Amino acid sequence: MSALFPTYNRWNISIESAEGTTVIDQNGKKYLDFISGIAVCNLGHRHPAVQKALEEQLNKVWHVSNLFQIDLQEEVAAQLTEKSSGDYVFFCNSGAEANEAAIKIARKYTGKSKIITFKQSFHGRTFATMSATGQEKIQQGYGDLLPTFEYVPYNDAAALEQAVDENTAAVMLEVIQGEGGVNPGTASFLEKVQSLCKQHKLLLIVDEIQTGIGRTGKPFAYQHFALDPDIITAAKGLGNGFPVGAMIGKEHLKDTFSPGSHGTTFGGNMLAMAAAKATLSEIFNDSFLQEVEEKGNYLLKQLQEKLASCPLVEEVRGKGLMVGISCKEDVVSLISTFQEKGLLIVIAGPKVLRLLPPLTVTKEELDQAASILVEEILLKNKKGLATS
Repeated sequence: MSALFPTYNRWNISIESAEGTTVIDQNGKKYLDFISGIAVCNLGHRHPAVQKALEEQLNKVWHVSNLFQIDLQEEVAAQLTEKSSGDYVFFCNSGAEANEAAIKIARKYTGKSKIITFKQSFHGRTFATMSATGQEKIQQGYGDLLPTFEYVPYNDAAALEQAVDENTAAVMLEVIQGEGGVNPGTASFLEKVQSLCKQHKLLLIVDEIQTGIGRTGKPFAYQHFALDPDIITAAKGLGNGFPVGAMIGKEHLKDTFSPGSHGTTFGGNMLAMAAAKATLSEIFNDSFLQEVEEKGNYLLKQLQEKLASCPLVEEVRGKGLMVGISCKEDVVSLISTFQEKGLLIVIAGPKVLRLLPPLTVTKEELDQAASILVEEILLKNKKGLATS
């Protein structure tokens, strides 16, 4: 009997070892990992540069209070601000904490309490970030939520404009909604968001927890569009498996987070900073990011072409190495089928298969995964037609 709260529907797989894109379970079975810890191990498992950085830091010092000067924090903050529109960084331990910090600083800076978010969004599971999330299934059973969030349909500029009022502090969005179904924002919609924020003097918060740190072929996904966010949140891929989060903000927000206004015991921990520095040194490289974009286009084109005539598949969409296969019916049962074939993926809602391979994945591994995916999806479609 487990002593753990049953908060996860766990698979009957226990991973014993991993390297790169390959993981091996307790029975010695190998899998292609197209989950990456849900967009976390962007450099693959046990990347040599990250492992070396952690091992070296383990032999120096693990943790001190944030009352001390921490050079590693300064170095990682510089890496993040050099590759974003931000000027200052607050380090924490997770995406939810980064979004909490974003919500707090937006309200404190503006003196207003309302933040507009979007239906099917996902921003975390703390009370504030759960309240910011536009999905009822995340919120059910917890009583009254924070009343200062309003959800509007994604890619609906008119609905957003109508929601803005005198008490609106900020608009908070994901450029590609991850947990909500791998839903990309359109260029015209995102440009309208930016213009509305400037027109009404609202802060723009871009949640890059899943889409950031090279996942889409840019340091951050908003950089594919004409966006200039005031606040960017990052986590997941930032430490390549070591827990770390960051809120990146512009110059005008600096004095809002003055001493004592916000804080964290473990945020910016030296081990986390060592992992983040090594990770960003690898990913924030033009040639690396170009390869990610090329591999993403390669995978997307393969799947779109091979599944174009499949009635079960509604759309194959995404950017970089964040791909969703949207289907017309529940495809959750396919997850275990893929596992039997040696491929690990996750869903984004019951009708969307989500692919998040390491950014270091090879074209051969992409071919192998695509072959399994196409074969099993076509087979499920054929079986469905036979029973209809």
